[in-house]
Formats: sequence, C-alpha cells, structure tokens
Amino acid sequence: MPQTRAARTFTAALLAATFLSPAGSASFAQDAVVLETLNVEAASNDILVQDGYVARSGRIGSKTDTPLMEVPQAISTVTEKQLDDQNPRTLNEALGYVPGARVGSYGFDPRFDAFFIRGFPLTYNGIFRDGLRQFASPTGLFKTEIYGLEGITVLKGPASALYGATSAGGLVDLMTKRPTDYPFRELEVQYGSHDRKQGNFDLSGPLTDDGTLLYRLTGVVRDSGTEIDGFPDDRFYIAPAFTWRPNEDTKLTVLGEYMDATTGGTAAYHNLGGRITGIYEGDPRYNDFNQQQGRIGYEFEHRVSDWLLVRQNARYLTLHNDLEYAYITDITTTPFTRAAGRNAEQIDSFVIDNQVQAEFSTGAVDHTVLVGADYGWIGYDQRQGFGALPAAGTLPLAFSSAQDIAQFGLYAQDQARFGNWRLTVGGRYDWLTGDTTLPDATGGRVTTRQRDQAFSWRVGLGYVTEFGLVPYASYTTSFTPNVGTVVSGGPAKPTIGKQIEGGAKYALPGTNAVLTASVFQIEQEDGVVFDASTGVNRQVQLDMRSRGFELEANASLTEGLSLIASYAYVETEILRGAAGTIGNELTSTPNHQFSVWAGYTLQSGPAEGLGFGAGVRYVGRSFGDDLNTIENADRVYLDAALHYDFAALNPKMNGVRAQVNATNLLDHRGVTCTSGYCYRDEGRTIIGSLRYRF
Repeated sequence: MPQTRAARTFTAALLAATFLSPAGSASFAQDAVVLETLNVEAASNDILVQDGYVARSGRIGSKTDTPLMEVPQAISTVTEKQLDDQNPRTLNEALGYVPGARVGSYGFDPRFDAFFIRGFPLTYNGIFRDGLRQFASPTGLFKTEIYGLEGITVLKGPASALYGATSAGGLVDLMTKRPTDYPFRELEVQYGSHDRKQGNFDLSGPLTDDGTLLYRLTGVVRDSGTEIDGFPDDRFYIAPAFTWRPNEDTKLTVLGEYMDATTGGTAAYHNLGGRITGIYEGDPRYNDFNQQQGRIGYEFEHRVSDWLLVRQNARYLTLHNDLEYAYITDITTTPFTRAAGRNAEQIDSFVIDNQVQAEFSTGAVDHTVLVGADYGWIGYDQRQGFGALPAAGTLPLAFSSAQDIAQFGLYAQDQARFGNWRLTVGGRYDWLTGDTTLPDATGGRVTTRQRDQAFSWRVGLGYVTEFGLVPYASYTTSFTPNVGTVVSGGPAKPTIGKQIEGGAKYALPGTNAVLTASVFQIEQEDGVVFDASTGVNRQVQLDMRSRGFELEANASLTEGLSLIASYAYVETEILRGAAGTIGNELTSTPNHQFSVWAGYTLQSGPAEGLGFGAGVRYVGRSFGDDLNTIENADRVYLDAALHYDFAALNPKMNGVRAQVNATNLLDHRGVTCTSGYCYRDEGRTIIGSLRYRF
C-alpha cells in the first residue's frame, strides 16, 4: 500500500538527512534616483532578494535583476519568511493572502492546485517554475511541495511578451530552494489534524573548501489522513540541487526533484437538484489517485564582459498518474448504487530559454536590452475506463486522447532609464504546432493538426520620485495555446488577452514597508473554462472582460512586527459563451476580497522569543454558475500561529523552534459552487511542528 511505502521511507530519509554533510554583477553608470539603502539578507540566491515579508528585487516581470518597484505591472510575492510563519500545506493555501487570487473555488480537494487571478484560471497556463512554464494535461498537473520553495512571485495580467504561453490573468512563478554558500541544516517533524505525520529535512552548504561547488538536499515524507474517511494525503519528496561557480563570472545550477504522492480519487459530495448533500460520492474501496513525477533542469549564467551577459535555463519534466474514483448513479437504493471511473495519463515536457542581456548607454539614456529565444514542448497520452464499481482489482483502460504541442518564440525587451523615467518596451513572436489524436467511430484514431502564430507586446512607463513613490502605466498582451480538447471534440483554440493597467508603488522611506495600488481592465478571447450547467462537466471557450483594482501592503519592521494586508475588487463579464450566459459574471469570482495577516515576536522581557500571528480572509459573494442562478454566500476565515524560539530560554538550544498553525480556526464549513457543481469547504486544521536548525 502507498501508506506503508511512505512510512517505510520515513526513517531512512531522516537518517540520510542527519548524517549527510559536506567535506568541507556589474552595473552601469546612471542618473537614477536611489530610493534607499537596506541591509537585505538573501536566501540562497539573488533571483529574488527578500527581507522578511518584503521582496525588493528579482527577475519576475523582466527576466533581469530589477527592483520590483520599477516593473510596470502589479506584482505580489510570498516570501520565505511568510511561508515559514504561515506553514501552508498547498499552493492554494500559500496564495490565500495574495490580492486578486481566488482559491477554494472547488472546496476541499488536495488533488490539484486550482485557482484564479483577476478572474482568470491559472491552473493549466499560469504556473511557472523558476521562470520556465510548467506544462500540464487534463489531469496531469505537477504537484507543488511548498517545503521545497523559498519564495513565490505573482505577476498580474498578460505577460506573453516575455514568457510566451501564459494566462491572461498573469502567472505564478515558484522559486525552488537553491544551494547556499554557507552551511545550513534543518530537521523538522510535524503532527496535526487527521493523524497527519510529516518529516522534513533541508541540508545545504559548500562541498569544497574554496566554495566553487555547493549543494542542497531537501526532502519530505508524509503519512496523513484527511477529513474524508479513506482519502489519504501521503507524499515522498526529494529534491537535490548543485551549484558550480568556477569563477565570479560563471555559474551553473542543477535542480532536480522526484515525488511519489497518493491522495483520494474524488473529494466530491453528491449534488441533487442543484444542491449539495452530505453524502460522499466516493467509495474507500476504490478511491486512489497515485502520481509519480520528476524533473531535472539547469540554470547557466556567464558574464562575457562588463556589459554583456548570457543565460540558458532548461528543464525536462515527466509525470505519470493513475486516478481511480467512484460516483453515485442511484441515491434511492440501499446501499447507494455507484459506478466507477479510471483515468491514467503520461506526460513528458521540455522547455529551454536562451537569453542575451546587454547594458549600455545612448547619450543620457541607459539601456538594459534582453534578447531571447525559447522552446517548449509537451506530449501526453490519456487513457480512460468506465464501468460498474469493481469488487476487486481495477477497471481496464482504453485510449482516450493524446496531444503533442510545440511552441517556439523569439522576444526582445528594452528597459530604458532616462533621469527618473523608466520605459519598458518588449515584443515577442510565437509559432505553435499541435497534433491532437482522438478515437474515431470505427475504433481507430484520427489526428488533427493545429498551427498558430501570434505577436505579443507590452509597453510600460514609470516615474521614480525622490520620496519613494513610483506611479506607472502599462499595456500588455498574451497568447496561450491550450492543452486538451473542448466539448466539440476538437483541440481548443489559443487564448488571446490584453490588459491596460495603471497604479503606484510606494516604499515608505526609512522603513521596510511597501504599499501598492493598481487599477486594471483585461479582455480575453477564446478562454477555456469548465461548465457544468448542462449536467456534464465539460470544457468550453468564451470571451470575457475583467476589471477592478487592488491594494496591498507588505511590511517587516525591526520591532518584530510583520504585516500583510490586501483588498481586491474584481468585476467579470462574459462577452461570448454558452446560451444564457452572455452579460453574466463568471462563476465563483467574488467582487470583493479582503485579507490581513499580522505576526509579532517579543524582542525582550521574560517572554522573549515568543511569537504569534493571526490572519483574517474575507471572500465576498459570487455566483455558482455562469448562468448566475446559484449564489455563493460571503464568508470569513480566521487563521492563527504560535511559535517559540528556545534560544531565548537557553543559548544551547539555539535553532530549536516549536510552532503551531491553525487554518480556518473557527471551523467555518460553507459550500462553494463552481461551474454548476457544489463543493464543501475544508474545516479546521491544526498542525504542530518542532524544528531544529544547525
């Protein structure tokens, strides 16, 4: 059984973590205004420079090392400090305090990370890993282990001018833990609700005396139940990483991962007459969702001269899953009559991004010019089986669909600085080739070829004031090929998006605090969404518009106080879609969302080392289907944390920390309907942890 395998691996992994130990950019002159000088402690690299809950600079939205204040689009971050304090279990939970992010649309369901940004789904086309797109197939979605991350960045709105295939709502970039140039070791055990048992280890540092070779090894072993009987959430995760720095101008980092995960096959409750019942759809005897995934990639960077830099980032990914599930066909019988389904998918994908960056001046204007070429490919094979619920064994599989999609893009960007002005101009051309294979009526197979090409571009202008305020305006577009087929049976058309945005970013002088505000309008053509208004959950394409505004504050102060606060107003309208939906709001997209999280650690006195945090998340009313006949009530969730650093009690216990995190502390168990089907929210969960860093 998968649970037994995870438990058997637990001891070996922790033993390996305990005994494994090592043997032992130029800038150009400019007249730019410097906002302020801060002593920032980076995690393991300079790709995202963080200070507590505040991220100062990174490559998100520019692919160059740029202050986030100067990127002319709204950007939200989830820093490593925030991940430590909140201890989220999933990517959905980690994004819970990001303005404009809608998580929980499908209630409790740890099988997938499914979420929306500014009203647009990012599940298939908006998740990136280390700056490279993470492809997915209908149920072949790469699972995210939060413990393996040292930060998350969210770029709002279309971004195809740099990144190619992206959602019109933006993208979420997951930053993998990388080797540190100093010794770092962490062991952690967790226990929580539903008999959740988890062990983590994170080891890093130099492998050679001169520091030219660094390593990191991160691992997780979990054996856990959930609030649904017979629905596990087990996992084995291992992620090795190595960095080679032969000199100050050259760096190569290799990032790997393997995960074996098992959850339940369905988390759905039976719907009857448009309402949810308390009857669980699944059957514990046939309810396993097994997934094995792996990735290997590298990041290469070499500075040719003071003004010229080249990079190449690449990754290969493979995934195999086997989903077994049951569902009720007749609720009037005793016991209920159930049928069963099975879905298995194999996906392989490869992405590579080549960049040349040049820094030079033309008179009074300083330029950072980026030219690149990238290539992405995914191939997947899907097999399905349906029938009566088997008394033993499993259902046989038959071919269902397959796709082979390749996308090649050329792009260029100029970040120009003249005085206090910041002008960003970029463009990209993409070529797409896709083959979709489906079964035909004779039992054979038929393949349809799809060819598309498109130009995407953006322009943004900002002004850096001497007192820390940066107002900006931008126009961006997107082009997204869609993996999978729509209800007509053919391949889905590419999705086109465009956004106009204006806003301001403000770094409070003399403090580690940043305030941002933005107003936006996004229009999208041929978006792919799921619709269940006819009683069958299916993919359809629609045109829609989203507009609204966002406010956000991030701060980490020297007095031990950290704060995140945000508000988002999002108004969506379907411009073209299924009959009866035109002019309506998009399903499960609330107009109002508000969140605030505050953490404080006592700096002195008898309780020194004691820290606590609390957060409130408000989700406004929304519609449960695109016909707008079902309404989801608004709701409030309360989260909390309590931790203690034992070094304040005894210096010999330096590095020992105990922590307790509670999610949905008040145990609010509401119902959320999305695309015409209703789901139950997850109840209260509490996780305690004991961590040792040395």
